[in-house]
Amino acid sequence: MTKMTSAYANKTLRMLEEKKQYLLDKESQGKTYVVADGDEPVVPDYEYPKVRQELDEIDLKVVKIKHAINVSNSANRIKVRDKEYTIDEVLVRMAQLNKRVYTLNSMRKTQEKRRLNTHFGAANKVTEYEYANYDIEKVNGD
Repeated sequence: MTKMTSAYANKTLRMLEEKKQYLLDKESQGKTYVVADGDEPVVPDYEYPKVRQELDEIDLKVVKIKHAINVSNSANRIKVRDKEYTIDEVLVRMAQLNKRVYTLNSMRKTQEKRRLNTHFGAANKVTEYEYANYDIEKVNGD
């Protein structure tokens, strides 16, 4: 297999998946046909062995490219601040941080004190408040 950048490998994977989906759609539409009694059949242009072979070739290319990406991600190291990490370690860490950012975005929108719904018409007319149990400014900073 030829050498390629990660971006080109991902572009190639997208193109292969598009081609595979095209073949699967074509197969879905061409694998059967309907003929009314007395009519001439219009047989779709579909050859199972040819389509199967093309799908197998695409799948094998995808396997090779994804394997090469995985090998590259686990072998190549990059420096982040003062430490070195493999690319796959950085990708895992990025996913963890993105999940944390989602949580922090939700937390920073919380009001420090919020009045909850009162129970109108209830015998017990106690107003309840919800308080943030953390420093919202600290969350904003993080």
